[in-house]
Amino acid sequence: MTEIILSSEPRLLGKSGMLVSPLAWGMWRFAGDDVTAARTRVEAAFEAGITLFDTADIYGPDNDEPFGAAEVLLGRVFAEAPGLRDKMVLASKGGIRMGVPYDSSPAYIVEAVDASLKRLKTERIDLWQIHRPDLLTHPADIAATLEELVLQGKIVSVGVSNYTPAQTAALKSYLNIPLVSTQPEFSALATAPLFDGTMDRAIKYGMAVLAWSPLGQGRLASNDAADDRTTVVRAVLDTHADKYGVGRAAVAYAWIMAHPAKPIPIVGSQNPARIIEAADAYKVRFERSEWYAILEASLGERLP
Repeated sequence: MTEIILSSEPRLLGKSGMLVSPLAWGMWRFAGDDVTAARTRVEAAFEAGITLFDTADIYGPDNDEPFGAAEVLLGRVFAEAPGLRDKMVLASKGGIRMGVPYDSSPAYIVEAVDASLKRLKTERIDLWQIHRPDLLTHPADIAATLEELVLQGKIVSVGVSNYTPAQTAALKSYLNIPLVSTQPEFSALATAPLFDGTMDRAIKYGMAVLAWSPLGQGRLASNDAADDRTTVVRAVLDTHADKYGVGRAAVAYAWIMAHPAKPIPIVGSQNPARIIEAADAYKVRFERSEWYAILEASLGERLP
């Protein structure tokens, strides 16, 4: 029986022309005032072989910090160690406004990108993504604005986050540049992208899939009391982890990466040791039956 074997080799980020690692590191919880500690986390991601770094302008308030705080902290790291910026493919997101909640109007997109560039202390964002769909902006207006920002060199490529397949298709139909990525929630506890067309459309159009919350909002890595479904999924992951001598998180990442759309899990840990351990995902292999066993545990039923 053919095993599914994962590769640590860089791959193209959609049709952007940029090479990225099969794992990404996310900065939702990238917080604090200690630049040295922040730099240690960034360097731990590099040690794990990660070159794709994903942040957003809204990252901050969830950590009781101001809007833009995570970008500001990363900008301070770049100021201390400028060489780190050129080693990574830097992704950010915008389009969420406190109290609005969503704004993808042309004026706000331009404002958001300019503000992110200033906070990050960089001249370009390699991948800029609309964080959540704004139902009040026509996709033609969004497309024209993104194209102009690429033309100006402020952003290199564009993607979407939390878009439905239909919303993605609508935006793509107006773009004269590639829509290089989509970022859905995807994990062994959040399997909708397997069935709602997200993965199929990504394969059809050569888009990268960036999986946020690959550990099910931390529930898959935790040993705390959980609902029956989470407990069952943890147990199946643990069985596979024992087989390869890795942690449960590594199997959860590997399960995502095994799909033919080649999804890129966004590692969310802010613990340097846990970030480095994410690379254990490459040690994991799957027989088809083993991969499907995890899916069935999540669904709570046998597939027909």
